[in-house]
Amino acid sequence: MVEWSDFERATIQDIFSKMEYEVVGPAALSRCLVVYPWTQRYFGNFGNLYNAAAIIANPMVAKHGTTILHGLDRAVKNMDDIKATYAELSVLHSEKLHVDPDNFKLLSDCLTIVVAAKLGKAFTGDVQAAFQKFLAVVVSSLGMQYH
Repeated sequence: MVEWSDFERATIQDIFSKMEYEVVGPAALSRCLVVYPWTQRYFGNFGNLYNAAAIIANPMVAKHGTTILHGLDRAVKNMDDIKATYAELSVLHSEKLHVDPDNFKLLSDCLTIVVAAKLGKAFTGDVQAAFQKFLAVVVSSLGMQYH
């Protein structure tokens, strides 16, 4: 079980309370698909993903990016048992969708970049450490079926 300091809990809750899900989610997923084009293979039914402009303008990418962020809400609300919170989702992504677990880490890195850009100077080293710890726990929980 992960131990969370009061600062970490408050920081994660604060970040998500201020997050524009419909902006940040699509931006993070779009960035991931552009920077790491091999991740596009899981989105074959999303239509045109031929270049950065097409990915950014794709409504299915935007919708799924927003869905991903809302999925992170579950972890924010269940920080003491993130592993159990994502058990079913982990099975779906590993056994049905066959998603490479490294892609969760790539997406979390893209999300960190987007959040840092949105928060600007408020995204201090301490804030980043708390956010990345949170994302690392989520990524580990989503990838647990692969081990």
